[in-house]
Amino acid sequence: MSSFSIVDLIVAKREGRVLSDEAITWLLDSYVAGTVADEQISALLMAIFFRGLNGAELGTWTDTMIASGERLDLRGLSRPSVDKHSTGGVGDKISLILAPLVAACGAAVPQLSGRGLGHTGGTLDKLEAIPGWRARLSNDEIVAQLEEVGAVICAAGDGLAPADRKLYALRDVTGTVESIPLISSSIMSKKIAEGTNALVLDVKVGRGAFMKEYDRAAELARTMVGLGTRHGVATVAQLTAMDQPLGRACGNAIEVLESIDVLRGRGPADVRDLTIALARTMLELVGIDVDPAPMLDNGRAYEVYCAMIAAQGGDPTAELPLGVVRDVVTADRSGVAQVVDAYDVGIAAWRLGAGRARKEDAVSAGAGLHCLVRVGDHVEAGQPLFELFADTEEQLAFGRSALATAVELGDEDVAAAPLLLEQVR
Repeated sequence: MSSFSIVDLIVAKREGRVLSDEAITWLLDSYVAGTVADEQISALLMAIFFRGLNGAELGTWTDTMIASGERLDLRGLSRPSVDKHSTGGVGDKISLILAPLVAACGAAVPQLSGRGLGHTGGTLDKLEAIPGWRARLSNDEIVAQLEEVGAVICAAGDGLAPADRKLYALRDVTGTVESIPLISSSIMSKKIAEGTNALVLDVKVGRGAFMKEYDRAAELARTMVGLGTRHGVATVAQLTAMDQPLGRACGNAIEVLESIDVLRGRGPADVRDLTIALARTMLELVGIDVDPAPMLDNGRAYEVYCAMIAAQGGDPTAELPLGVVRDVVTADRSGVAQVVDAYDVGIAAWRLGAGRARKEDAVSAGAGLHCLVRVGDHVEAGQPLFELFADTEEQLAFGRSALATAVELGDEDVAAAPLLLEQVR
């Protein structure tokens, strides 16, 4: 018979009291075992949302989530392992380029990725636009591909941090997603269980990010770096701007195509610059003294990308689908782009069919848009601002309506904010 009562723990946290290590371990283990109900954990999550967790509580909470399942063992690899995680943004296809790029420089990159929800895209959704590509790999397949190719992007297995999988689904439907302790423990429990030697966190801040305020984004970065360091994972966080979309492509297949452009030495400068900056930090953390930039220009990163896709059953040379129902949104006046709102663009991509409102929703491989204007651009009346792709006229109309206020034009010359904001170590 347990000495703990879930109701007593809910009340304790509601009142702002500190939960003991033993209490946290008991309640998470009991939840995974099914002896504590969803509605009770929901109440506790809301109490944590308002009251938070102190450093000791958060450490034990994360430890218990890691211990709730298996851990991936990467110690036998012939190269050091390093991963990257983004907190999510609009047009953020960096993982598709970064994993093969860093692998081309000599590291092993185990990218356990997720799917999109709402206005933010998901790496797995993008890659599933490639014919034959599969997201689900066994632990043995992951390790073998890392040894042979150097990079893998796949779904986290069911056995990895199962407590997080249950908690995340509950947070999503109880309005408790935007909690720094809950976000940081969710991300870091999976990344630590993944077994990587080092980790770089790309923490987005701005209109299109979950963290819209700089101070909160910086707090999230510091919290996650602290958790990684506590577990012996060399961890650095890079705060990056997400006020306007990253690159020009937003969607699934359309972002894969832009990623391939960057991998072949072309593509938008902001995508290339951020990828190289993150790659340099990743390589520094594992002691590899190689400049990643030439690997984009000499074709080596693209070769690793093709090998990575082929190893997971995909055809890297296949023609990718783009929605057959298309339209262009044009400027209604001349002026200078003061704002290109990443959130509005993300909502538009979602409504075009590229995203989902619930985890079980299907997404369209071919839906999405090209963002043809950047902050500071001079625009003439009638000039195209967005090129839209959808599968149906209805989706096209939904997407178009979401862009009604996405671009603000004015008469003042403006410059876009820097992309790289601050590094947290």
